[in-house]
Amino acid sequence: MSRINKNVVLALLTLTSSAFLLFQLYYYKHYLSTKNGAGLSKSKGSRIGFDSTQWRAVKKFIMLTSNQNVPVFLIDPLILELINKNFEQVKNTSHGSTSQCKFFCVPRDFTAFALQYHLWKNEEGWFRIAENMGFQCLKIESKDPRLDGIDSLSGTEIPLHYICKLATHAIHLVVFHERSGNYLWHGHLRLKEHIDRKFVPFRKLQFGRYPGAFDRPELQQVTVDGLEVLIPKDPMHFVEEVPHSRFIECRYKEARAFFQYLDDNTVEAVAFRKSAKELLQLAAKTLNKLGVPFWLSSGTCLGWYRQCNIIPYSKDVDLGIFIQDYKSDIILAFQDAGLPLKHKFGKVEDSLELSFQGKDDVKLDVFFFYEETDHMWNGGTQAKTGKKFKYLFPKFTLCWTEFVDMKVHVPCETLEYIEANYGKTWKIPVKTWDWKRSPPNVQPNGIWPISEWDEVIQLY
Repeated sequence: MSRINKNVVLALLTLTSSAFLLFQLYYYKHYLSTKNGAGLSKSKGSRIGFDSTQWRAVKKFIMLTSNQNVPVFLIDPLILELINKNFEQVKNTSHGSTSQCKFFCVPRDFTAFALQYHLWKNEEGWFRIAENMGFQCLKIESKDPRLDGIDSLSGTEIPLHYICKLATHAIHLVVFHERSGNYLWHGHLRLKEHIDRKFVPFRKLQFGRYPGAFDRPELQQVTVDGLEVLIPKDPMHFVEEVPHSRFIECRYKEARAFFQYLDDNTVEAVAFRKSAKELLQLAAKTLNKLGVPFWLSSGTCLGWYRQCNIIPYSKDVDLGIFIQDYKSDIILAFQDAGLPLKHKFGKVEDSLELSFQGKDDVKLDVFFFYEETDHMWNGGTQAKTGKKFKYLFPKFTLCWTEFVDMKVHVPCETLEYIEANYGKTWKIPVKTWDWKRSPPNVQPNGIWPISEWDEVIQLY
């Protein structure tokens, strides 16, 4: 009897253990399985995923910044994309009401936030409290590029990035600084010699590989995974800016050296620069409204690179546009902005060039660029003869810069671009310039058939 009882008890224990194991497997499959790294529960009362390292680090960081009145906003591209895809759900979620961690629990090494530095009132106090809360924080500073042209201030350092680590997850706080073109700028995350390269996987950071420039975003408050956060009102606009945000500075020191010998402050020069700046601002406003990207080209680009200013004897403003960005209403848009068409050369498929008349006899020249396998080019047309010319450039990409208090594009490979157009002696001012012979990158490109002259040579 005793033996039977032992076997029965053993069998019951085995059955009970198996049932418990099956229950655990069922619970894991249906309640703790993850989708996109986030715990998804169909049980209304559960709180799945909220014990993840990422969520706890983000929660603690938001508590810290909220208590210290530090106005941070979320800029993490991965999370902003997820929020944008589920925006209706996010918009209708109230604080603390969510039962699923869908966004901040996505596996990753960093969560990226940003703040505008001029709104930060207690930087040192915040840093100290963060460490008291268990964060290990790293502060990245560098000199302020806006002061490079001023000897007495050129060494002044400003904060650029904070990286605060809690356990295995890190918060990357990108410090945005205001620029005079009414946009936001962040600096390059450059590690100094004393910094531990193993502190976090720096190569996985999405901000800081190079300086960046962004439109000033309008912000809105939403509840994400039970946490109240600020995000850009148009999340996808910000996300789309990220891969195209690279920024390069004007060469302030070289410009200052240039002006020590060749500054032109005559009444005529000052008046021209003023008119040219106004024309550039009007052109930028018109093209931005059309959604047509452009960059500083020819003499305007040379002025930016060589002297951080408009060349006073150039007599025009030069812009480049990729032909694939051409829009049929571009001429009408400029005319509506008060810039009558002066001439139109070429056609969309070949050597298109537009020129508009600004005030005070300052012209706006718009050159359209065509891409070949190993180079790019823009065309020129001689009105009297119908001769065509081609100006060859090495392939280039576009970067943001600041020029006459504006955020504008220039070729990232600026030196190669300028040397193609002006040769190795570009540092020496040349006041006599023949567009058909002077550029080292010009070459004949045939002649327009007389039957096409009415179409490809239009003077106004």
